[in-house]
Amino acid sequence: MRLVLDACVLYPTVLRELLAGVAAAGLYEPLWSERILEEWARAAVKLGPGAQGIARGEIAVITAAFPRAMVRTLPDIEARLLLPDPNDRHVLATAIAGHADAILTFNAVDFPRHVLAAEGLQRRDPDGFLWELWSHHPVAVSTVIARVHARAEQISGRALPLRALLKRAQLPRLGRALQPS
Repeated sequence: MRLVLDACVLYPTVLRELLAGVAAAGLYEPLWSERILEEWARAAVKLGPGAQGIARGEIAVITAAFPRAMVRTLPDIEARLLLPDPNDRHVLATAIAGHADAILTFNAVDFPRHVLAAEGLQRRDPDGFLWELWSHHPVAVSTVIARVHARAEQISGRALPLRALLKRAQLPRLGRALQPS
């Protein structure tokens, strides 16, 4: 499955690390454009001084890890598209140019299903997508989750309950699924 990752799913560190991990495990193929990555870098400014520079470093790492993910869009594709927010047309244009199966985003309002369906695309939310991957590939996904969880605890210097970490990453369904009975 080929998925365009919207900037809103690349910006949060834990979610990005989970998505990169399951992609590295071969469970899907990520796609993005220069403009999507630039949106991620600009969003990092909200975190304070130096955050944009850190984001640009993270962008260099992820683009090196997935060299085939970069999609070059053509202006004529974007020009013909109609979305509720014209500023999101480039994401849909990236999906079309990259022959994606879906766009992974939290932004349901600006990517109406009927508009995407007309282009042969779906909209997927990260929580449902990762839950589905975990349902079909529990060992591979659990391994990635454990690695990201351990790294988050190492960075914070304290124990972080997994379910709370996933909830903060806007992955409540996945967190509930992984909760011990």
